[in-house]
Amino acid sequence: MIDFEFTEEQNEIRESVRAFSKKEISPLIQEIERNERIPEKIIRGLSELGLLGMTVSTEYGGLEADPVTVGLVAEELASADITCATPTFFLVQCAWGYIFDKYGRKNAKEKFLPYVTKGEAFIGIAATEPDAGSDLANIKTYAEKRDGKFIVNGEKMFISGINEITNLLSMGGGYVTVVKTERSSGVKGISLLFIPVKNTKGITPTFLKDWGRKGISTGGFAMENVEIPEEYLIGEEGRGFYIAMEGFDFARGIISIVCSSVAMSSLRYAMDYLKMRKAFGNPIGKYEGIQFKLAEHWAKLQAVRLSGYKALWMLKREKEGKGSRLETTKACAEAKMLAPVFAFEAINDAIQWFGAFGYTEECPLHLALKGVRSYFWAEGTIEIMKIIVGRELLGKEFIAYR
Repeated sequence: MIDFEFTEEQNEIRESVRAFSKKEISPLIQEIERNERIPEKIIRGLSELGLLGMTVSTEYGGLEADPVTVGLVAEELASADITCATPTFFLVQCAWGYIFDKYGRKNAKEKFLPYVTKGEAFIGIAATEPDAGSDLANIKTYAEKRDGKFIVNGEKMFISGINEITNLLSMGGGYVTVVKTERSSGVKGISLLFIPVKNTKGITPTFLKDWGRKGISTGGFAMENVEIPEEYLIGEEGRGFYIAMEGFDFARGIISIVCSSVAMSSLRYAMDYLKMRKAFGNPIGKYEGIQFKLAEHWAKLQAVRLSGYKALWMLKREKEGKGSRLETTKACAEAKMLAPVFAFEAINDAIQWFGAFGYTEECPLHLALKGVRSYFWAEGTIEIMKIIVGRELLGKEFIAYR
């Protein structure tokens, strides 16, 4: 039997996050975008609520939160911060903190995860390179094992949190990093290493300026003969691709919730205007040209929201030893394939309803439009989501690039 209710504990968490977000985050979204950083008091507050890295083990300060609970927290953060900066800061660390906690070595986890949950360090994913994004089999970053260490050379680009790690957070942090440990074996030659960035010899960071979602930084880092202890290997050598896919699935499920929440928050903001603004003697919300669009967008966003929660529920079942890995991957891809597109279309129409005011920076919806646009790429492009769904529907023999 399908159950659409959250547990009492989840509802309590939702209410506490909603209250915090309304008081501490919503009034600061323009400041977050303008100053290009999430204020320290917000990060501290998220930590005090136990939300940062909430998926990791309690011994490191986490809550061992299940994916559905993570989704409802992301939903509240996204409703408040329509720039998508705060929910991105949250979701990246939940997804990849979970992977590091699940597959990492104890000594490595002890050195970093307690600082992640305290809001003093950031953990993210470093997969994309200047010349390789979706095609992970062709990454160039190479890690050679030598004398109990990995010697890493290569470059990662278009990753979140680089300025937070290198300049803003006291303990820095690092990335679950996709590397080749065997050049000639395709995805079977891929491994994962946790690579600390701040003050690590041989690492040179790069900072990029995005045109949206400015509260969390984007950039990359080059590695020249960087020495990484063998204990920083995540999982087994040669299994990195498959472990990384588990993390991407988790992040995609959360992103679908974030997109729907940002767009629904934008529609609520627009609805107040539709009731107030008059044209030809009537509130413009009375006109079917607007009202029908609103109804369509709301229904689409509700559908994709439920699709996101279904994906997170399937991840939860998989974590409990139930369900199918491939079916879960398909569900996460389906949700992520639709969510940013539906969200962008809804926000774009909401801006249109404001008329010329919608094109000014006084109307905050441009922050939402630019924020959700980033999710057309993040954690896997829309096109890759379609390939995943098509592959699972037709079979692997129908993958065009093989």
